[in-house]
Amino acid sequence: MAGSPLVTATDAQLVQRALAGEQAAFRELVDRHSPACLRYATRVLGNRHDAEDVVQDSFVRAFRALDRYDPQRDFRGWLFAIVVNRCRSAAVVRSRRWNRLVPEAAEHRQVPVREADARHGELEEVQEALAQLDPALREAFLLKYVEDMSYDEMSRVTGVGAPALRMRAMRACRRLRALLTGEDAPDA
Repeated sequence: MAGSPLVTATDAQLVQRALAGEQAAFRELVDRHSPACLRYATRVLGNRHDAEDVVQDSFVRAFRALDRYDPQRDFRGWLFAIVVNRCRSAAVVRSRRWNRLVPEAAEHRQVPVREADARHGELEEVQEALAQLDPALREAFLLKYVEDMSYDEMSRVTGVGAPALRMRAMRACRRLRALLTGEDAPDA
């Protein structure tokens, strides 16, 4: 075999190349990280269309802020901090819009969650249970158990202390278990 194996550029290298004007480098960062960002945003917002908007906006913001990215910091965590904040903002805007349109229903509203690619009723049931969690618990659960982040990484992404995130993830698990099994559990 002639030639050397392809060497995958690190995120920091891709950022440097993007800053030097190489558009393909930023496209590679998008291709590399958009599936996880979209998965997270869809689970948080419960709507793929809103999630796609948030992820696109997050990448635009990341591109505009690339010169402020610290290459000593994990790019994934830096990007996820942007995505988490955009999801929070989108949820607030959606909640305000909903409360303005249907104020009397706001307290009793349950967000129906449907993913076009859901193949099993269990996935829809889990998504509906996630939608019923307090946003802070849902955020902690998704970052820990879906995105497989450490509590320290979660802390850097969210700005919340690791012990609080540990407690939120534990409460989210307890609440989800109760919602999915029909058992009584303290509301968290």
